[in-house]
Amino acid sequence: MKRLFDLLLALLVAIVLALPILAVVIVVRLTSSGPTLYWSNRVGRRNIIFKMPKFRTMKVGTPAVATHLLSDSTQYLTPAGSFLRKSSLDELPQLWSILIGDMSFVGPRPALFNQNDLIALRTQYGVDKLVPGLTGWAQVNGRDELSISIKVQYEVEYLQKQSFWFDMKILGLTFSKVVRRSGVSH
Repeated sequence: MKRLFDLLLALLVAIVLALPILAVVIVVRLTSSGPTLYWSNRVGRRNIIFKMPKFRTMKVGTPAVATHLLSDSTQYLTPAGSFLRKSSLDELPQLWSILIGDMSFVGPRPALFNQNDLIALRTQYGVDKLVPGLTGWAQVNGRDELSISIKVQYEVEYLQKQSFWFDMKILGLTFSKVVRRSGVSH
C-alpha cells in the first residue's frame, strides 16, 4: 500500500512541479559551472548504498561530508545554493529515487555513506530496516537542529508507530515547515 501511494504521489508531484523543476534546472545551470544534479552516495534500507540525486547547491569539489561538518559551509555554496536549500527545492530530484524504490516519501532521511555514528545507531535500534524518506518524523521535529541520538529516537518512534495516517501527518507537517522554512540551518 505504501509503495503504491509513493508511486502515485511521485508521479502526480512530478507532473504538477514540472515547470518549477525546469526553472531550477535553468537557475543551477546559469549560476554555476558543473552538472545540474549532484549524485550523493547514501545509505538505504538494510544499509545498502544507493545514489541519491539532488540539485547541486555546492561548488564542484566540495568535500563529501555533512554540511555542518564544513568549517565554513557558506564558502562552498553556489549563488543559488542557499535559496535552494532553505526552500528545499534541491530535494525535488529525489522524486526519481522514490519512483525507482530507493526511497519513500516518509521514512528516516538517508544518511551519507560516511556518517558512521548515525548508521551504527540506526542499525542498533532497527531503523535500518526502513526505506529512507524524503521527509520523516525527525525532520518535522527539528531537522538540522537535532543531535544524532535525538534524531534516532524520533526514527525509532516512527518505526514503532508507522501507519498511513502517521505518514499523512508527517507530510502535512513537512509542507508547513517547508513553507515557513523552519528547522533549516544552512
